[in-house]
Amino acid sequence: MNDISPGLPARSAQALLVGPRIRDRRRALGITQARLATTLGISASYLNLIEAGRRNIGGALLKHIASALGLAIDDLDGAAERRLLADLTELAAEPMLATLALDRTTAADVAGHHPQWARALVALHRAWLDRGRAVNALSDRLRHDPFLADAVHSLLTRVAAIKSSAEIVEHAEDLPPAQLRRFATIVGSDSRRLADLAQALAAFFERAHSAVRSVTPAGEVDDFFADRGHYFPALEEAANALRGAAGVTGGEDIETRLAAFVERKGSRPPSGASRLELALCAVESADGDGPLAAELQRATSLTNDAARRRARRALAAYLAAAVAMPYDEFLAAARHQRFDAEALGRAFGVGFAHACGRLVTLRRPGAEGVPFALMRIDAAGYQTWRAPLPRLALPRHGSACPLWAVYLALQSPAALVRQLVEFPAGERFLLIARTVDEPGPAFPMPRRLASVMLACNVLYADQTVYGEGLDLGSAAKAVPVGPNCRVCTRMDCAYRQEDPVIDA
Repeated sequence: MNDISPGLPARSAQALLVGPRIRDRRRALGITQARLATTLGISASYLNLIEAGRRNIGGALLKHIASALGLAIDDLDGAAERRLLADLTELAAEPMLATLALDRTTAADVAGHHPQWARALVALHRAWLDRGRAVNALSDRLRHDPFLADAVHSLLTRVAAIKSSAEIVEHAEDLPPAQLRRFATIVGSDSRRLADLAQALAAFFERAHSAVRSVTPAGEVDDFFADRGHYFPALEEAANALRGAAGVTGGEDIETRLAAFVERKGSRPPSGASRLELALCAVESADGDGPLAAELQRATSLTNDAARRRARRALAAYLAAAVAMPYDEFLAAARHQRFDAEALGRAFGVGFAHACGRLVTLRRPGAEGVPFALMRIDAAGYQTWRAPLPRLALPRHGSACPLWAVYLALQSPAALVRQLVEFPAGERFLLIARTVDEPGPAFPMPRRLASVMLACNVLYADQTVYGEGLDLGSAAKAVPVGPNCRVCTRMDCAYRQEDPVIDA
């Protein structure tokens, strides 16, 4: 295990998100500021500072306020607002806005006090990104598409042939009728081919105008899972029902029973299939598509077929993981193993990445695990799995801070990298990451190496095996990190690649 540690504090945007929600809810209930303050046992002036977004709150006071207002804590400090704030920060990082010298704290102010205006700005930004990317994509196709090159060459050839034949007919006064008919036939034939080429080009440009979206199908699926808290109770129930139908009563002989179930359904599982692969085969072989279809029907945020197809695959993978790693058994084992992903993978016959993925889904109210974020990247840094936390936004586009464990793990394959990190706003997280080999083509093609990272708030770190031996106190040294260079305020960072575009 590689330990990496050194820190700094500052102020969180949480207050600017939570304060206005407290004020709006209080007003909606017709409660005066003085009355609520009395209920909470605090002064009215302190409550006024909280509602104005000028005081951070958490722990017992946040729970007390939520209870007094009849809200869940998540309703006060929800993931949706965090994503909205992350989107606003990303918008402000556009180089074309650099001259405005935007103050990073005002993004939280806009999101907290004027959420509809914030969403409008984000929608306009995404539309602008869509147009720019569509123009770039079409420009690239115009320069490099082989069909276009051939079509334009053929079009010019046909035009030249028609022009040549027409000039001969126009200027030759004594052409015999047979020759005239031959040139007329050539002009007619080339004209028809020219018309066909023009139609093909028109059809090409109609197809080429397909939307180039700033929020990709993968991004829409990420948001859909985040909106559901990465937990789908109906799929957990469906997994229990499928295990019952397959005769799986425990961890014993699960592969044999799943394979037999798949065969009874008329399919043949691949030889040497893993437990998770057999579970996925069982999901796909089960009668009907009910649970997956029901979840997709509720997914109104998925705007196109590509996103729905991707979501269906992700939901099937979730259901398969719930079959291979049943919730109650996995949660009990996770607590016993202190959330050791490698030990859990061995116990349930799955790899490190899938054990990490199942840890993220332990969100059942009243029976939660440690709230983890998850990020998986390939060797180029491209994100292939993304599950953020409310206070740990993972970048939607591009890469994150190069000091994050997920990138450092690529420097030492198979070794577990552990970090205590601190963000500019003072929030601390425990990050652990390890590389995994993914199925890839045979030699001589390179191996497919990915890096998988789990992250949890430092408040939960002592519940995990990864917090052992670390000083988790607020004064302990931590690695000073940021979200990414363009929105990070650490001006003296030796790893900075770009200047920040938002004023500190």
